[in-house]
Amino acid sequence: MLDILLSVLILTGAIFTFIGSLGLARLRDFYTRLHGPTKATTLGVGSLLIASMIHFSAQGEGVSLHEILVTLFLFITAPVSAHLLSKAALHRRVESQAQVPAQIEEAETQTHFAAPTVDRL
Repeated sequence: MLDILLSVLILTGAIFTFIGSLGLARLRDFYTRLHGPTKATTLGVGSLLIASMIHFSAQGEGVSLHEILVTLFLFITAPVSAHLLSKAALHRRVESQAQVPAQIEEAETQTHFAAPTVDRL
């Protein structure tokens, strides 16, 4: 029964990771390229890490603190980094096929963010 669970988790992880890599290669603009891999590979790598944790804890070695920390780190940092990348792209007005929503355009003009300048001597 444990082998079936591990096989399902590994297969799920491989499928999600493959879909994420296809999304990165095939999608056209920055925003869709960012969305596909971050969602899919988070689930894919997370599924593989959970399978690894189950496998090694069933071997009698106990639950590894390293694997738990890596899994938590992945699930916390992947969405945050994707969010920060998309905010930076919106701030730099990276072109996409779709128009920037009016609320974001209005919020940018109200905050008055200016690009940093470098004073040259």
